[in-house]
Amino acid sequence: MKSFTLALPRWMPHRAGQHYDIRLTAEDGYRAQRSYSIASAPQREGEIDLTVELVENGEVSTFLHQSAVAGDRFEVRGPIGGYFVWEAAQGGPLLLVGGGSGVVPLMSMLRHRAAAKANVPARLLYSSRSYDDIIYRDELEGLAARGDGFELFHTLTRSQPAGWKGYARRIDDRMLGDVSRVFGAKAMTFICGPTALVENAANALTNLGLRPERIRTERFGPSGT
Repeated sequence: MKSFTLALPRWMPHRAGQHYDIRLTAEDGYRAQRSYSIASAPQREGEIDLTVELVENGEVSTFLHQSAVAGDRFEVRGPIGGYFVWEAAQGGPLLLVGGGSGVVPLMSMLRHRAAAKANVPARLLYSSRSYDDIIYRDELEGLAARGDGFELFHTLTRSQPAGWKGYARRIDDRMLGDVSRVFGAKAMTFICGPTALVENAANALTNLGLRPERIRTERFGPSGT
């Protein structure tokens, strides 16, 4: 995983959860385009952060990871999306469920929440393969330590360090019940990650009594769960 900061000559504010398209054009005219969620808070002006997972044989991610250098210019289009978005003015409580790189748009929401000094109760349940695979690990721990109503829950599905106190399995109904129960049916819920994780979590939360119209989902490509 790498995060990239893009300076945008025609910057406009985004909403937490939106994405940008990146399009690369080779000298022979061949083009490749991919969509990446915005990781930064809307309060940042003039630039955005994109956190990109290196995908095997991925044309755009390989360029960004292995070839892009400071000062490179390429086409972007955005911000895009109006469904999977959250603004502090919408209130909460806010329930976030992510797997692997699916945490990126959720991180934008949490950064927006912090920048807005919102006290909306929020919880993140985040699934990663191992401790070293946790994206934004230190920043997430810092946000949870602020004592402003945000709580963080990790599950590590493949390996756990000595003394690990979090969950140690794939996200399941019981885990979702543990994390969501305090909010009841009124939680505004955003789930992002691989298709299986997203569908299973959405179905489980609906069965637990959360209102379907308050559950928003977004599916990502290959990712650690």
